[in-house]
Amino acid sequence: MRGFLASSIGVTCATALALPLALTSSDTAAVTRPAAETLPGSTQSLPLGPLGADRAGGAEPRDQGLARRDVRPFSLVGVVWDDPDVELHGRVQVRTRATGTTTWSSWQEVETHNHEHAADPGTAEGDSGRVRGSTAPLWVGDSDGVELRVRPDADGADAGRATGRAGRVLPEAESALPAGLRLELVDPGEHPAPPAGAGAPQGAPAKADGVHQAGLPDAAGGLLTAESAAASAVNADLAPLGATAVTPLDRAHTQADLLDARGGDVAKARPYIGPRPRIVTRRGWGADESLRERNFAYTRTVKAAFVHHSATGNNYSCSQSPSVLRSIYRYHVKSSGWRDFGYNFAVDKCGNIYEGRAGGVAKAVLGAHTLGFNSNSMGIAVLGTFTNTRPPKAAVTAVAKLTAWKLGLYGANPRGTTYLKSGGGNLYKKGSIVRLNVISGHRDGFATECPGRRLYSKLGTARSASARYQGR
Repeated sequence: MRGFLASSIGVTCATALALPLALTSSDTAAVTRPAAETLPGSTQSLPLGPLGADRAGGAEPRDQGLARRDVRPFSLVGVVWDDPDVELHGRVQVRTRATGTTTWSSWQEVETHNHEHAADPGTAEGDSGRVRGSTAPLWVGDSDGVELRVRPDADGADAGRATGRAGRVLPEAESALPAGLRLELVDPGEHPAPPAGAGAPQGAPAKADGVHQAGLPDAAGGLLTAESAAASAVNADLAPLGATAVTPLDRAHTQADLLDARGGDVAKARPYIGPRPRIVTRRGWGADESLRERNFAYTRTVKAAFVHHSATGNNYSCSQSPSVLRSIYRYHVKSSGWRDFGYNFAVDKCGNIYEGRAGGVAKAVLGAHTLGFNSNSMGIAVLGTFTNTRPPKAAVTAVAKLTAWKLGLYGANPRGTTYLKSGGGNLYKKGSIVRLNVISGHRDGFATECPGRRLYSKLGTARSASARYQGR
């Protein structure tokens, strides 16, 4: 379904900033890297070719990839292809060279099944014509050399008869590797905003009036672009304009704020809602607001939370989390063709919580995280890969705190179940009414390994803790 522009702020922003951004040639390998102060980050897009002649490197005749080469600095890699309805049935491996050294990494696996993270079929975002097939992105750190190999499954015929992202049966002609394979090398750029640890600037909450004036000053004395002001203004009830973080509140004040906003009486009705956690805003992690589509899309409510892992690997420090987020954001928009960052929230290994898709952390923002179940839900990505690695306790606790607050805003019980209508996927047909846990793993709505078996096994702990934070 199409998102609803549900709030007065959302409607104002969507009306004034309505034109979507198309993929442009500015992200090809031939273009000079932009200056960080004008356009943070860049993407090099390199077409893949046959590796059959590279017998010394162990390539097979049907393999595609890139031989070792020098490139401009980057920190995250992924592979994209033309048709988002075609899956890559095979193995993608990459090795990289640390910037300024002669040291090459070992071969690293890139998660190939990423089609289950996307907008629902039939939505404006899903049918935009800009969406591409894509692997999960992999964080490799600051690098300036790359080598890549993509090997199709041995049984190409079986792969060709597999199903696409929305359950479409693919013909045998689409076996082997998808058409238009390209390697995407993403440089997150320098952090253009004040450090995320600086907290929210002091001052009165921002109002929506006039937020579209270019160069609007924020509460910290900086200047905001029109897009940055709009992305900040949708959090006006929680933080001043240009704040780098939404400050936490204890449970009593969170309850009081919620009831006050709804005209309730705290003495007569105490809602089940957890204390509001600290949330680093998009400005706090340095999102370049000129990348995304300018309007915001909303769904009706938030009945469930889907937990994911980003599958970007675990080789990052928490101080690098903003860079990881900027890289994923650019990969989602410029490489995969999505309208914005796919997840509503992200959580790093230290338990820091980050605003994801723009539209307001307290609002029912329509994401692109769980194919078929993006409506009336939210997506939380824990940064890392947790198939064989145990998620840090701090990350699981952060998921519990975030869900206790956000689900509490919409009256949902973290220990309970709910019903969602499928928008189409490989587990449930479009239109199916599906019973799901209020806190579910991605694999509950789609046949996928996400969020990794080690993180999935911790969801019971997260549900219980979230309910306790709500006072249940």
